[in-house]
Amino acid sequence: MAFEDVETIASATGAKLAMRFSAAEGQAHAIVQISHGVSEHSLRYARFARFLNGQRFHVYAHDHRGHGLTKATGAPAGRFAQSDGVMHLLDDVDAINGLASKRHPDLPMILFGHSLGGLIAMNYVLKHANKVDAAAIWNANFSTGLLGRIAQGVLRAERMFLGSDVPSMMLPKFTFQQWGRNVATPRTASDWLSRDPDEVDAYLADPLSGWNPTVSMWRDIFDLIFTGANNSLLANVPRDLPFNLVGGAEDPATEKGKAVRQLERRMKQLGFSNVTTKIYEGTRHEGLNEINREVIMRDFADWARGTVSKRTRVLEI
Repeated sequence: MAFEDVETIASATGAKLAMRFSAAEGQAHAIVQISHGVSEHSLRYARFARFLNGQRFHVYAHDHRGHGLTKATGAPAGRFAQSDGVMHLLDDVDAINGLASKRHPDLPMILFGHSLGGLIAMNYVLKHANKVDAAAIWNANFSTGLLGRIAQGVLRAERMFLGSDVPSMMLPKFTFQQWGRNVATPRTASDWLSRDPDEVDAYLADPLSGWNPTVSMWRDIFDLIFTGANNSLLANVPRDLPFNLVGGAEDPATEKGKAVRQLERRMKQLGFSNVTTKIYEGTRHEGLNEINREVIMRDFADWARGTVSKRTRVLEI
């Protein structure tokens, strides 16, 4: 099965998940389960999947509810669910995790998440740490603090006056549009994603990418942020679980990587002993679509292979 092919998977939430899978070339080291970002979809990770296959990793990815080709009642494009959106998101991730684990019962599971996908991946680890052997949290910002609380207040007002199932009028101004203004001499409003003009143009031309989330989806996103920032929940995760934290030094969505470093410090203060962090110079938000993507992908494969090898040896002992 090629990564471009779509398999429909029934989730316990009632969603019909659009899932993609591609097999490792040769005997697989592990499974990498990809959780994509907001206003995009899993097919944008096809190049990364092919690269990982060549490095002997199976790859699974699905379109989150409200995204791409996934269909779910109450979850049109831009909304996770009418209610309990975060719970449904995590249950959908769990459905793919369970399927992949059933198909490859002897392989370790590495959960990879970019941006919103990183928020989702961290929240999944908080709930199901026993179901992953390592987690990669890329370009995710859990450090919104007071500004995040203000944004939640704005969203409450928008819900009162506009409703939940319409695009937010204010949040794009504080996020996507502000991030675009933080790029020197931008060619487009989306140049904050990457320095590669071809990748930015492909994103802008993609009918399944670049839309504005609803008020409801933004509210769920901030729930993911503040739950992931909860130290008491993170303290319940095994301290030796390997984490790969990655950011870009020119990514406005993470304050040029500062939010990634803050997550690293928080985890180490809590006693996490297996945290690997890398902030790539010159890199914007989408490292996998950046001009230095070959280095970034290679570094991830090296980390993943080394992590699997170390944990396998521990289990054998």
